[in-house]
Amino acid sequence: MSSVRATIEVRGIVQGVGYRPFIHRQVRRAGLCGWVKNTGRGVEITLEGTREALASFAQMLRSEYPPLAMVESVEITRWDEAEGVDGFAIIQSTAQPQRRTLISPDIATCPDCLRELTDKNDRRYGYPFLNCTNCGPRFTIIRDVPYDRPNTTMDDFAMCPVCRREYHDIEDRRYHAQPTCCGDCGPQLSYCDARGRQVQGDALALAVETLQKGGIVAVKGLGGFHLSCRSDDEQAVQRLRLRKHREEKPLAIMCRDLAAAKKFCAVGRDEAAVLTSPRRPITLLKKRGDMAHLTDNGYLGVMLPYTPLHHLLLKPLEALVMTSANLSDLPIIKDNEEAVTALQGVADGFLLHNRPIESRCDDSLLWVYEGREYFARRSRGYVPYPVSVDVGGAAVLACGAEQKASFCLSRGSDVFPGPHIGDLKNAETLAHYEQQIRHFEKLFDVQPALLVCDRHPDYLSGRYAYDRCRREGIPLVAVQHHHAHMVSCMADNRLTGKCLGIIWDGTGLGDDGTLWGGEFLAGDEKSVERAGSIRPIPLLGGERAIREIGRIGYVLAREAGVIAEEDPVWERMLLRGMNCPVSTGMGRLFDGVCALLGLRREASYEGQGAVLLEAAAAEDEGCYPAVIDGGVFDWRETVRAVVRERDAGVETGVIAARFMNTLVETAVEMSCRICREKGLQNVVLSGGVFQNQYLLARLPGRLREVGLTPYVHRRVSCNDEGLSLGQLVIAKKGGGVRVLGSTAEDRGIERP
Repeated sequence: MSSVRATIEVRGIVQGVGYRPFIHRQVRRAGLCGWVKNTGRGVEITLEGTREALASFAQMLRSEYPPLAMVESVEITRWDEAEGVDGFAIIQSTAQPQRRTLISPDIATCPDCLRELTDKNDRRYGYPFLNCTNCGPRFTIIRDVPYDRPNTTMDDFAMCPVCRREYHDIEDRRYHAQPTCCGDCGPQLSYCDARGRQVQGDALALAVETLQKGGIVAVKGLGGFHLSCRSDDEQAVQRLRLRKHREEKPLAIMCRDLAAAKKFCAVGRDEAAVLTSPRRPITLLKKRGDMAHLTDNGYLGVMLPYTPLHHLLLKPLEALVMTSANLSDLPIIKDNEEAVTALQGVADGFLLHNRPIESRCDDSLLWVYEGREYFARRSRGYVPYPVSVDVGGAAVLACGAEQKASFCLSRGSDVFPGPHIGDLKNAETLAHYEQQIRHFEKLFDVQPALLVCDRHPDYLSGRYAYDRCRREGIPLVAVQHHHAHMVSCMADNRLTGKCLGIIWDGTGLGDDGTLWGGEFLAGDEKSVERAGSIRPIPLLGGERAIREIGRIGYVLAREAGVIAEEDPVWERMLLRGMNCPVSTGMGRLFDGVCALLGLRREASYEGQGAVLLEAAAAEDEGCYPAVIDGGVFDWRETVRAVVRERDAGVETGVIAARFMNTLVETAVEMSCRICREKGLQNVVLSGGVFQNQYLLARLPGRLREVGLTPYVHRRVSCNDEGLSLGQLVIAKKGGGVRVLGSTAEDRGIERP
């Protein structure tokens, strides 16, 4: 049978994951000849053989690939006459006018590299930057595609002869591993004292010594700096909190290994699988014991080492606090000079290295829910993996909200959620946000034809969208906050058509110009109606009430008729409606009940009231009375019961549990009424309140019991970080308020 030539194009995450060596092995096994190369669209394979053999080979590529690869498509793009080539070669990569490649996230140290790291006979023994095709930095070092060394920050390091030989040996594990290096040719550690002066000696040993003595060390990692100290040294932890101005917000720890993690927390099989996965996220686990110096609630964030440097640092230490090195709501620090300057007075030492970080990338944060990841923050290890959605068409940039700022960029059915940015409260975070958008547009060769933002007129993400819309003449669509939450969860679960959304969060601008957040929305990707909500809560003092939650407790008690003692100043404000905007935010109801129970009167971080209520909850199945009036949950009767039991001396944990049980049963009752009336079956749960694991453990099950089908988030966060996905889908479906850039006025986002 005569030979022919086939050109096969493979798209997906097929660069930097050992795909070309995999092709070499498969080609040799199949007895074919030809070559393979990286392109701006993925990998291109040219082979000669019989038509049947080549078609079979292409079919095999659809189901077989290296562990870290993600194959999007395999297509034979052309057939030609064979030219009689011999053997197989990997040839120089080529760039193309339109680049369609996908980029791998950073991958934790693989078992083979870890063995080398600890083998005294290996030439890379103890080298903190060893890696191979199956692990190491990817997203944080890439400057451009195709993913070749000159397009990464490793371009600064010329390979030594031995590394070069490994790099070009197709039988070697480091064949075309772009960040590959060794102690003779790769990045090096250095150590500086508290004043930023370099200290001679073994940098790693100096850092360990500082940590063992109770010091705080700034450690440069994959996507930025961590501030680290011994987790078992309460005084060191308190110094870190004081210096970083993080007095109460929980701190994450990095444990030496899984056995060490199990000493601190309960670790089930599913949690262990996530902890030890190549992504190595911070996983929120139920803590063992008090550990009040690390966390104020029932969970402790734990991660395992994900770089060789971390493994070496943890070798003599069981666990270290590892918190992002940033100050005053600024982005995580990534450069040496910035760290030494900004962290003076915070760190007692600096463990540095000279491999540049191209892109900041914070640690991912999640729970394990029903055996899979449930994100609070989707970043390192996951970004820039795309989320596939059932929409195509022109490219769209969705700009997210303001808290937990995020963006999504679409290319066909692939949507690329950006890394963790933080809250858009200052120029520095906005600059980071804009830089990441530019970087994603460059890497994925996307020029948005449409921009989408939240309808709130004062979000910096909205201002960015408007300014760009006006500057570039791109159309702009503004989307209501809670509609975006709802559709985000729908897209996350590939749901289409009409459904009910239970959208509970703290604050978002509603269609009536007030602050929403305890919503029941009925509709689809294009439009929704507000089918239910909670009784509005006056925010005594405006935004000040979100921090001083005792003010909300006062309002709840006052409106429920159980106020113990009136405050004359607050009464005047409420009677005159002075700086008392109303909110239906479920997060605000949590804040007020937290204050009424005496758990907290001032919140030192966002969502603390809800966190403390969940942490306090005991095992109890009781409920309080709840009134539903015309689709509105009137919480006054519930609050009266809370105060009555508090004053009767009922345990705080029991009251907290009964309050949340009441919310579950109220949500079920309202869902049943709305779904009967509207003919709906599916119910999606979204918004930051659904980070509450107590609610998640109960509400979906109760909805199933009454015959409804609940859906929770799977691939993006339920909080504001994930709503840009909903914005994007709504815009693609023709929803939202459309404003052309050339005619936009006042940022193009108008109050309804």
